[in-house]
Amino acid sequence: MRVLVYSDDASTREKVRQAIGRRPAGDVPLVEIVECATHAKVVQHFDSGEIDVAVLDAEAQPAGGMGVARQAKDEVHDCPPICLLIARRDDRWLAEWSRAEAVVPQPIDPVVLAETVADLMRRRLSTRLSAR
Repeated sequence: MRVLVYSDDASTREKVRQAIGRRPAGDVPLVEIVECATHAKVVQHFDSGEIDVAVLDAEAQPAGGMGVARQAKDEVHDCPPICLLIARRDDRWLAEWSRAEAVVPQPIDPVVLAETVADLMRRRLSTRLSAR
């Protein structure tokens, strides 16, 4: 499954990639990480229809992950599930506004992020199976 990781910060993308690994849980498929540092690349990948799950940095600049998530939910047919990385606990309400399916606080706890991504992968797999 393809997991898109969006952040303008290379170290954040690296932490996410390391936390997810090749397989975040034993019952989900292997992961191919697609890293993006710009909003334009995120849109391009979403439009391709090849992304299964997205992890977006809410603090990314100039386009934050919350706005990117909201745009994707409004514009992308069969939008993949989205996990937002938030810096402040109080940002949870904004994450709800963005319609993201999951939220993980920073600093990133690798176990929590891996479990969250695995859950989103399971959701994506189940929606694809039920659509057949």
